[in-house]
Amino acid sequence: MTWLAGLLLWQAAAGGGEPALRRALRDTGTVHLPPGNYEIAREIELRPNSHDLVIDGAGATIRLSKNFMGRAAFICFNGRNITFRNVTIEGNRDALVKTTELPPSDRAFSRFTTDSGLLIDESTGVHVEGLRFSHIAGLAILVNHSRQVRIVGVKVSDSGSENRRHRNNSTGGILLEEGTADFEVTGCELSNIRGNGIWTHSMYTSARNANGRIANNKIVRVGRDAIQVGHATGITVEHNAGAEIGYPLETVDVEGQAIPVAIDTAGNVDATHYRDNHFEEVNGKCIDLDGFHDGDVMANSCANHEARGAYPNGNFGIVLNNSNPDMRSKNVRILDNTVEGWLYGGIVVIGSGHTIRGNHLLRLNMAHCNDEAARFGCLYLGGEPDVLRSGIYLRKGNHRPDPATGNHIENNEISGYGMSHHCIGIGPGVAANSNTIAGNECTDEGDVVARQ
Repeated sequence: MTWLAGLLLWQAAAGGGEPALRRALRDTGTVHLPPGNYEIAREIELRPNSHDLVIDGAGATIRLSKNFMGRAAFICFNGRNITFRNVTIEGNRDALVKTTELPPSDRAFSRFTTDSGLLIDESTGVHVEGLRFSHIAGLAILVNHSRQVRIVGVKVSDSGSENRRHRNNSTGGILLEEGTADFEVTGCELSNIRGNGIWTHSMYTSARNANGRIANNKIVRVGRDAIQVGHATGITVEHNAGAEIGYPLETVDVEGQAIPVAIDTAGNVDATHYRDNHFEEVNGKCIDLDGFHDGDVMANSCANHEARGAYPNGNFGIVLNNSNPDMRSKNVRILDNTVEGWLYGGIVVIGSGHTIRGNHLLRLNMAHCNDEAARFGCLYLGGEPDVLRSGIYLRKGNHRPDPATGNHIENNEISGYGMSHHCIGIGPGVAANSNTIAGNECTDEGDVVARQ
């Protein structure tokens, strides 16, 4: 750190305030923020093309003022080899929160969302280590079209804002978007997030996010998805844990049909692995595979322990879907997963070439569909009376036709209300003999009473 930077930081600590802090942070090398509280009214943007810069803020807290105007507290644009370490950022959400909808489909979050904690834009080699975020109105960390990004040991709490209906608008967590590649988000803790916890996203016309790892994170109490892989390739999601997904109930965007999911998928996603992730109390789906193909879902678990009334947004355990026009649901291995205590069925299958083996689908159909069709959302699709009450249900397609065919569904344990009669459901347009179905144990919450 230069002598001038040291002097400016001393002035900031002694009362020089935001201007001195801002000048100091434009220096290169290593900048040690002295302990203290700093309130800022405008975003602090590092000099474009900054490189080999370390900002170390042990003991320093940056707080957004009630009149803050900007995209984020810190902005790193077109930087190279930048490290943010041990800074605390307080977002002053109560003063800054405003009702905001999702951005239009042709607009990136980085060009829409304001009042975030850290924005990394068009940068390479950025390390974010040990930062603390609280009461952020926007996103804690937003990474746009960057490479070689490492986010390690970050804590985020009590963040995110609302839409005009006072539901979550997906904000509050950590987002990597618009073709961000070679990234890791590891060892982070997120709690009380109104929107998504950790997620990737790209516009349909943009490059997919690629070659990332989301691992060893803990996510508790989010209003949307704990983890979402959106429009991506080559992503590994492993060893994460969480609880209370889709809570508090009033923040769930029911009008927008944003059903909370422990591990969600969107867009076109392949060469991706979901393994050894464990969640409890999920008020929605366990794993949504909308757009997922040519990948693995292995040894994950979701367990609900309360009575069925605790899950008003409950759904299926694992669902394959195909809303993205550039993919087909094919070649997915769903092995050794556990889904316990689910409102509807265990797995909904479309597409071909899947292996669904060794899964434990327990205490299914807590809603008692269709015997209590007027309660708990048991309004099944026309012509498909078995869709909600089957342990594993084979469909002719979801968003687009793609009949379940050429799949291996073997040696799964299936238990729950009516499972002796509705263990494996075959929907209209699907031929039972077009799939291999064998060795599945079907139980009405007691001894095995049927095998299919």
